[in-house]
Amino acid sequence: MLARGERKMGQMRDSVSAKSNEGRNAYVVAHITDALMGLLEERPLGQISISELCTRAEVGRASFYRNFSSKEDVLRGRIEHLFDLWGERPQGSENGSISGFVHTMFLHLEEQRAFYQLLAERGLMYLLEDAILARVGFDPDGPREAVYASAYAGYLIYGWMRTWIRRGMRDSADELADMLRAVGL
Repeated sequence: MLARGERKMGQMRDSVSAKSNEGRNAYVVAHITDALMGLLEERPLGQISISELCTRAEVGRASFYRNFSSKEDVLRGRIEHLFDLWGERPQGSENGSISGFVHTMFLHLEEQRAFYQLLAERGLMYLLEDAILARVGFDPDGPREAVYASAYAGYLIYGWMRTWIRRGMRDSADELADMLRAVGL
């Protein structure tokens, strides 16, 4: 479940009054997210308490629970926000192809390298699976052909991403797209 207000976090920071409810929620979401990222750099998620997170963010526990149901929800919201930014990236001439999708995704991953490396270091890559599947339109209750086609694309991308991070992010987005194009994807 995504946190209320996280999807529009960047927009709300710039477009609402800090005194409005939306402004206060955007403030809380931003501060909790920033605090959690700082704490994750220090230690694993399981060793971070909600109380400690709220103290670091300088917000109350009620504010946390008004916006999130768990620490993982904070990270899911951050992933969704970053994926929204990636989705705003202009698509090249390969729009609709797997290689074009992978190319823009890996350009995004390169730009957000520190965040994705931190997720990998802390064993949190599983949080990306649902976000990627959503981006490729995976719906397990949809028509059979669409379900398997979107699962193929989503898990191909997720697997490549995990492998790329494990290999130290050495290959460029261009090289990865070229590998897919070479096999006709």
